[in-house]
Amino acid sequence: MSGLIPELSPDGVVTVNRVLLAQGYTIDDLEERVAMLCENVKTYHSDTGFRGGMVVLNSGMVSNEGSTIGQAVDSPLKDREALIITFWNSFEEHEASHRSETFQPLFQQVLELCENGNEEIAYRMLWSGKAYSPEEAVEAKAAKAKYA
Repeated sequence: MSGLIPELSPDGVVTVNRVLLAQGYTIDDLEERVAMLCENVKTYHSDTGFRGGMVVLNSGMVSNEGSTIGQAVDSPLKDREALIITFWNSFEEHEASHRSETFQPLFQQVLELCENGNEEIAYRMLWSGKAYSPEEAVEAKAAKAKYA
């Protein structure tokens, strides 16, 4: 690992929630509810295992260069599918956050707009990294040319 999420230990846990927006709800509804939930986690759990997170929305674009299951041109889940990704010191600390009295009401409000219910999967981090600086990229390319 290389510091993409500061202070995330090699034993850290990544959790992923997949949200499919139910009929009658908008992206604004999703953004508002998830923002409230994420602010709660950041406020009440930064000192009990939370290390960072992100929420991403399906843009509709499908990479034909990176996909091997056909040549789709767009995703039918555009603007309906979101992933809530969080980074934790441990799974136990993550689970404790869900039992928090301040968390549960906000979590229930997010679940109301989910067509798919909720399944949160925990993953073990194998690698993370950020891009090289322009100078580091030049050095990396030179090293590859010399030693690869």
